[in-house]
Amino acid sequence: MLAELVVNPMSRRGARFGESVREALTRLGVELVAEGAPSRPIDAIVVAGGDGTLASQIPRALELDVPLGIVPLGTFNDLARALTIPPDIEAACDVIASGRELRIDTARVNGVYYATEASIGLSSRLARRQRPEDKQRYGILAIAASLVQALRYARPFHVDVTWDGHHKRFKTVQLTVANSARFGGFVSVLDAAIDDGRLDLYAVQIESLAQFVSVAGAIVGGRRRPAPGLRTYSAKAFEIFTRRPHHISADGEPAGTTPARFEILPKSLSVFVP
Repeated sequence: MLAELVVNPMSRRGARFGESVREALTRLGVELVAEGAPSRPIDAIVVAGGDGTLASQIPRALELDVPLGIVPLGTFNDLARALTIPPDIEAACDVIASGRELRIDTARVNGVYYATEASIGLSSRLARRQRPEDKQRYGILAIAASLVQALRYARPFHVDVTWDGHHKRFKTVQLTVANSARFGGFVSVLDAAIDDGRLDLYAVQIESLAQFVSVAGAIVGGRRRPAPGLRTYSAKAFEIFTRRPHHISADGEPAGTTPARFEILPKSLSVFVP
């Protein structure tokens, strides 16, 4: 197998363990070339980093029609968790060398591809407040600090959502369009999947302690159904409109602003899995 290796040096573990990934793959018989410099057609793209780095390589993997190999070196590693890829470097590299592939859905918003989730509101503000150097140095503590800052400025906003001939208008502080059952670092939805050909929209509006408890219970319970303070819808595409442009983040990276169309690309990407 000839694979292009993409390492994110700005991820906390990428700079530290990038060379270990190269050595492990080489020992397993995977021939590596540097990012963007293949001398002949490659058989795979191996990404050593987090969800944002993985998402950045989706367009190229689709263009070349080659599978993605994942060595989880990010903070949350939601896609790796969804695919049960082990966090251990040697074990993750062994998954790649074994060559077992699975086709999964990818999603797209404003021309930006993503694998797990795209968000408007609180988490998008959180993503914009995170500095790569802080994440690299402090990890989850940097994200917690950014979350506290983002919460100070969280304000409900009006959103119009259209899907499958339906239309709803409501207020929310957080709107997420998920492709995966795992996203946000801790959310795990029991009856969703990354290969079910659908997107799941979750909108949160908490105006009382009772709604907070309801939403928290729904998140902990992994339920994909409405609860007080939580709206959920499922479709192949969503059209989102807001009164003023709101920033969108997709797998933690900037993805333009509203209005926007979120759409699913069923089983469009091949990945190596255990």
